[in-house]
Amino acid sequence: MKKTRTVGDQANHLWQRLSPYPGGKWLFSKLVGFAIPYTGSMQPRVVSLQPGHAVVNLHDRRRVRNHLKSIHAIALANLAEFTTGMATLTGMPPGSRAILTGLKVEYHKKARGTLKAECLSETPASVEEQSLEVEARIYDANGDCVATGRATWLIGPDRT
Repeated sequence: MKKTRTVGDQANHLWQRLSPYPGGKWLFSKLVGFAIPYTGSMQPRVVSLQPGHAVVNLHDRRRVRNHLKSIHAIALANLAEFTTGMATLTGMPPGSRAILTGLKVEYHKKARGTLKAECLSETPASVEEQSLEVEARIYDANGDCVATGRATWLIGPDRT
């Protein structure tokens, strides 16, 4: 059975090629945003990426704000989902795929300023169908946790 490259493999490869260069992380983030238009509309910036670990920044701009002059709850949820996805997908074995099946976000305080989301995900050892809960914590510039997102990813064999 031929093992195909996963989306995570492709992201890892692109990250390794671009991130060492000036503007490479910015370009990587733009390309991912182009591939995922809804998330791309928030303009998240991938700061660090390796199998099972992702750090993503989100700058506070009008487009991600609510009427309370803080970052919108759904923007925080999207940031958590994106960060868990990057960490999970980059750690998957060849021939596998993942799909989000659940997302729960707890909001701890109003989010303002540049945010940093971080996720450390276990890496599945096989392509057998399994459910994986992954957590991303979102911090403000003071280091306070403003939100915690828990995403459930269904991992399994790629059937395409």
